[in-house]
Amino acid sequence: MLDTPAAPFRLTSLAHGGGCGCKLAPSVLRELLAEQPSSAGFTRLLVGTETGDDAAVYQLDDDTCLIATTDFFMPMVDDPFEFGRIAAANAISDVYAMGGRPLLALAILGMPLGKLEPGMVREILKGGASIAAEAGIPVAGGHSIDAPEPIYGLAVIGTARPEQIRKNSTAFAGDALILTKPLGVGIYSAAFKKEKLPPAAYDEMIASMTTLNRVGTALGRDAAVHAVTDVTGFGILGHGLEVARGSGLALEIEAAALPLLGEARALAQAGFVTGASHRNWASYGEGVRLPDGLPEAERHLLTDPQTSGGLLVAVAPDAVERVLSEIRAAGFPRAARIGRVREGAPAVIVI
Repeated sequence: MLDTPAAPFRLTSLAHGGGCGCKLAPSVLRELLAEQPSSAGFTRLLVGTETGDDAAVYQLDDDTCLIATTDFFMPMVDDPFEFGRIAAANAISDVYAMGGRPLLALAILGMPLGKLEPGMVREILKGGASIAAEAGIPVAGGHSIDAPEPIYGLAVIGTARPEQIRKNSTAFAGDALILTKPLGVGIYSAAFKKEKLPPAAYDEMIASMTTLNRVGTALGRDAAVHAVTDVTGFGILGHGLEVARGSGLALEIEAAALPLLGEARALAQAGFVTGASHRNWASYGEGVRLPDGLPEAERHLLTDPQTSGGLLVAVAPDAVERVLSEIRAAGFPRAARIGRVREGAPAVIVI
């Protein structure tokens, strides 16, 4: 009798979750940070943990701010090189989201010894280095440990002039909202894990997650751009709610205007959603107003965790068409105007 061929090894089989879907739920994170010491005494620390912004910002002198961030997670794809690329693009995004320019990165690596061939680990590192090179920065060192699940990411350092820093808490009433990348990465990853994602959709997912958000550097130089954040593990609702709460305003999001990956709606309707999507809604649903009768699948599009997602940009209404055109020209053809900021109690209102 012939032996049955062994199933191909899947990198994702070693992880209980993947990508930004690994993030702690927003409510858990708030609870953990609730009793942390205040950073109020550090006058040069311009951005700390207060508003859940994308990176820390420390002013070195009158002309220069240092931007520091770290991001890492478990694999959401089986190709180790692509996993490295995705994780690196996601980490570097935090610097771009602050309006900065990245300078260098350090690798964060946790690997289950004896479960992965050294060649696969080298491919993960090569993938990360390739995206760092695309961003024009070196991976200048790092740290590695033996871990029960594969983990990879980067700590990234960048700089910007003080006036170029863009927070998530500085939106103005009347601002228009722009989203630079389509939503649906978490839904695609859920389908991929169950081997139900079509090859063309897989390619679409990889292309989205490995596109650097380098347009953020240019947005930081534009006075019409008031606030920026990247949309990652908390979904468009969660990160929008951070903008609303930080700015003390309400955000209106037009559901029909949201750009989506091509198969996202159909896959959500078929039940391909992540556990993180459920956790997200449980964490912040009280801060969101949805249209009556909104189908659950449509809600999952709004709470879907994005990995290396797009930038959510609050821009002066008289400049929105110009800024949107410049974002699209910079390599984000699906960028769209998705809503506005208005006076009101901090909340996200979906219309």
